[in-house]
Amino acid sequence: MNPRSCVLPQGRFAYKLHDPSYRVVNLREKDYLRAIGAFPGGAPHENRANFPPGDVCVSRGGTVFEIPNMFPFRGATFIKKEWADASAADPGRIRLPDPTRVSLRDEIDALVREAGGPPADFSDRLTDRLPEPLALALAQTSTDGRDLVRLAESACAFVFDPDTGAPVGLQYFKDESGRARARIHKHDLFEVLANNPHLPEAYRQVMVLRPGAQGESEIVGEWQSPDGKSHVFEYLRANSYIPWGHYAANMADDAVRYRVEELTEDDMTGMRHLYYQRTFLRIARDLGVERFPGRRMIGPEDLEALRAEICSVLAHQRRREALTFNRTLWGWNFGFDFSPTGYRLHGSHQQVHQQYALIPTDVAPAHTPGLGVYPYACGDQVEAFTRMYFEHTGVPFFDALVQAVHSNERMDGAPDRPSELVVYSDENVMLFVPKAQTSQWEVNLVPLANVGNIVEADKNVRKSLDFAILLAVKVLSGLGARMITSIECAKRLDAPETGQRLIYCFLPRLPESPGSFSEAQLRFINGHYPEDFAAACRKQEASLQGDPEEKPFQNPT
Repeated sequence: MNPRSCVLPQGRFAYKLHDPSYRVVNLREKDYLRAIGAFPGGAPHENRANFPPGDVCVSRGGTVFEIPNMFPFRGATFIKKEWADASAADPGRIRLPDPTRVSLRDEIDALVREAGGPPADFSDRLTDRLPEPLALALAQTSTDGRDLVRLAESACAFVFDPDTGAPVGLQYFKDESGRARARIHKHDLFEVLANNPHLPEAYRQVMVLRPGAQGESEIVGEWQSPDGKSHVFEYLRANSYIPWGHYAANMADDAVRYRVEELTEDDMTGMRHLYYQRTFLRIARDLGVERFPGRRMIGPEDLEALRAEICSVLAHQRRREALTFNRTLWGWNFGFDFSPTGYRLHGSHQQVHQQYALIPTDVAPAHTPGLGVYPYACGDQVEAFTRMYFEHTGVPFFDALVQAVHSNERMDGAPDRPSELVVYSDENVMLFVPKAQTSQWEVNLVPLANVGNIVEADKNVRKSLDFAILLAVKVLSGLGARMITSIECAKRLDAPETGQRLIYCFLPRLPESPGSFSEAQLRFINGHYPEDFAAACRKQEASLQGDPEEKPFQNPT
């Protein structure tokens, strides 16, 4: 079987060009002609074009590029040439508008002043009586803290400081099982409000930010920058959708981050350090090399020494058999949105956090004793494909991919427009736009060396990865993306050498790309050439340089 991929072993990209012409037999029996409007001057506009008298001949149905994804299990991307040409001619189209300012109170107060009649608290009364869909819409979109405070006080019961009137907590009660529960009257409204950064922080603190406000998950790790400005907690999610539990590295309540623009390099270092620390410790325990006592963070140098010792042990095939967990799982859902009809539009809350776990080597099958049932990991699919690719072509897939990115040619062949797919690179990593984007704005990150997982990544590679992850989400956010899912696909810790490399995928959710039957079939529709999106990303990356005195984005190595 040929490996279906856009990456050729010669280090080039392959894709198809559809330029269809066809004839459609007209099977309609009746015409339903009528005026559907009028032009200036009164001349009617009729629907005659909708009812052709005979068969329909389509001489040019519109040119469409079909690009197999580099991994066949991720489907294919389809680019309408007409749309992409428009974006190529005007690259400024590749961004989303900033959210508009929304204040119900300002509009009502203006009407009150004009009418000169309703009472002064009319705004509060109206806010209290909004139907739930309108209240949800206002809670999601309002930029006026007064709107949001009024809604918050209707959504739950606060405890207020008797002297200042500021919220200091929530009211609680004991449920039937004796557990303490916050007195929340409107759960959806509560969640939406807590995720709106325009709600005054005093309210957000007691609703969701303070440790314990979201439940009794244990804090089992912590990282703090030397200057104290960055602070991250590691929560254990024992009641996880991941059966063996996962961890969440959350920005702490004294280092609140609701926007990507607020994230610092120290923040990313802290969240990723907790991921590396937890992963290395759990693997070390399996291998019998754990030597760190509890109740303290492992410093960077000690962590690197532990990683090197793990790699030394894993070099012996028989020692690998001790692993009960052999694959990493890392992800980051940034952003939140909620429709007035009650549909949650992204998988996480707004406050910045990353989630991670280790995946076990095997589990006992529930109904088929003796048959291997292996827990799922997306990196396993990359492993299977890279193995097949090498067996069929004799070329390591990731070597061909990096070469294809560097030798890329524009899809429309325009010699005067950019052809580069790379957004950023240093000596360790490459951030690039994939030829076949599964999200309209997908960006990928790979190491340049043969590094298959974070255990194989030394401290310099990890530093480059951390920096490039932050840069990727800042670039996408700068273009207007407000919901970004990031995932890691990694090699098994006990896998034989196949040339499989670590790869990160950054997948923004755009307002007009809701996911439908096409996406369910892994057919991804796009309206720009990948080269033009890469150019837009590079332009945004350059704007992040800011004042040369500050140099917020420098090569970390």
